Amino acid sequence: MQKLQSQGVHHITLVGADRQTSIDFWEGVLGMPFVFEQPNLDDPDEGHLYFDPGDGRLITVFTNEKRARNPSRTPTEPGCVHHVAFAVSQATYSQLVGRLDARGIKHSGEKDRGFMNSIYFEDPLGLLIELASYRFEPPGGATHADVLFEAHLVRTEAGDKSIADTHVAEAIERLSHRLQRSHSTDRGPKNPYG
Repeated sequence: MQKLQSQGVHHITLVGADRQTSIDFWEGVLGMPFVFEQPNLDDPDEGHLYFDPGDGRLITVFTNEKRARNPSRTPTEPGCVHHVAFAVSQATYSQLVGRLDARGIKHSGEKDRGFMNSIYFEDPLGLLIELASYRFEPPGGATHADVLFEAHLVRTEAGDKSIADTHVAEAIERLSHRLQRSHSTDRGPKNPYG
């Protein structure tokens, strides 16, 4: 038996209401370019809109002009989607509260997740959206997932409950040591100030 090895998110498809609500939210609020549309090839009564979330991958939405908007929170039972998270820069993150408030969009306020900052709010159809910003950049040759994998090891070695900046900093140092070459024979910390 072999795995069905994934290599990244290809796209996420959501069930929307009318076409314009989807365009107004995904492009008009979140700034995702409306890339293209076509009929839902499995249901001729629906449209299928495609948006670029910023990394060239896709968020798609099935639309139907007969479906009414329902702003009630989407289900969170087992098997349901709890929320969808999108990356934003620290520069954008620092302005999120003001921008959401200016639009009258109710939100969670800033959440400190130890290795990232987040703000949550619902789309017009009740889907919980998270806008998240990492507080670190991975060293060359590593990904955010590599840093978090290593930070988890650092955290569990320390017996701490959750990942914090100190774990991330140590993880970056460990990864840098492994991934970046040096002619030094002793790469440990030094005190050149005497």
